[in-house]
Amino acid sequence: MSAARPVTDASFQADVLAADKPVLVQFWAAWCPPCRALSPIVEQIADEHVDKLSVFKLNVDENPATAASTAAPRSPC
Repeated sequence: MSAARPVTDASFQADVLAADKPVLVQFWAAWCPPCRALSPIVEQIADEHVDKLSVFKLNVDENPATAASTAAPRSPC
């Protein structure tokens, strides 16, 4: 099981913005080939740095409010 956890519009504030350690968020979409290519790398980072880093994955299609309100409003596609 990966240490990367899903994050949503509802949980973004508590999980990401109020985190007590550094955070990495992958903004992704199921239809995005670069997102799918990057996912195993993000999973590996999460697994290797579980004690030092919180890693989350935000599906931009399912969570448009957070995707639109951050510095990363779109997936790379």
